[in-house]
Amino acid sequence: MSLRLSRLTLVLGVLLACASVQAQETAAYFKQNCMSCHTIGGGKLTGPDLKGVTERKDREWLTSFIVNPKAKVDSGDAYALQLLDEARGVVMPTIAGIDAEQAGFLLDLIEAESALEESQFKGIQISNEPFTQKDIDTGLAIFTGRQSLKNGGPACFSCHNAPGVGVLGGGRLDPVKADLTKVYERLQGRTVLSTWLMSPATPTMQSIFKNASLEKDEIYSLVAYFENSAQHGEVGQASAQLTFALFGIVGAALALVLFDVIWNGRFVAVRRPLVDSEKL
Repeated sequence: MSLRLSRLTLVLGVLLACASVQAQETAAYFKQNCMSCHTIGGGKLTGPDLKGVTERKDREWLTSFIVNPKAKVDSGDAYALQLLDEARGVVMPTIAGIDAEQAGFLLDLIEAESALEESQFKGIQISNEPFTQKDIDTGLAIFTGRQSLKNGGPACFSCHNAPGVGVLGGGRLDPVKADLTKVYERLQGRTVLSTWLMSPATPTMQSIFKNASLEKDEIYSLVAYFENSAQHGEVGQASAQLTFALFGIVGAALALVLFDVIWNGRFVAVRRPLVDSEKL
C-alpha cells in the first residue's frame, strides 16, 4: 500500500512540475506575443481587455479566432467584425507557430489570471496627472544612456532618434520608425505606450530586452519624455542627417589635407636625397 502511495505521489509530483513549467512558458509566450495589444484586467489597448473573455465567448470560438483571426473576420462572423470595429480596423495578426493546443494553454492562462484580484498582465497604470520637468529630464537621460537601465539593457539612443539627443541625432535602425518624436501619438497615449514598453512587440526589441526588461519607474520616465516630445518636439531626423553630412564633408577635407602633408613629408625625407644625388 505504501509503495503504491509513493508511486502515486511521484506521478502527481511530476505532473505538477510539468504543469508549472507549462504555465511559466505560456506566461512568457503571452507576454511576448499578446501583451503589446491586450491586458488582463488593465483595460482596452489596441485589442480588448481579456479579463473574463472565456465568459464572453466559448473556447471553441476563441481557439479558432486565436489560431487564425483574419479567417474569422473574412468569414463575416458578427463578433469578429465587432472586435475589428472596436480596434479601428486593425486585424489581430496571426501569431507565428500558433496552433489549437497553444491557444488552449493561452485560454487556461487567461482564465487563471482573470480569477485573480490583480493579474500580472494588468499592465502599468499611469495616472493622468501632469508629468514634472524632473520626470521628463529623467526620461531623456534614460533615452540617451546618461542614466543606465537597471537591468542592463541598451539605451534607446542606440537605435532611435528623438529631440534633445544632440546634433548628430540617435540611431537609424529603421528609416521610418527610428524617430520616436511622435511615438506617443502613434500609440495613442500613456496606457498603450507604457504597456508596449513593458512588453515590446518587435522581434529586435524582444530579443534585446528578453532578459533586460525595463523597470516601472524607467517606463514612467520614458512615457513622460515621449509625451513632452510629442507636444513640443520637432522631428529631428532631417537636421541630424544634414549635420552628419556636413561633418562627413569637413572630415573628408581635413583627411585630404592631412594626406597631402604626409605625402609631401615623405617626398622630402625619401626622394629628395635621390634627386640631389642625380644632380651630382
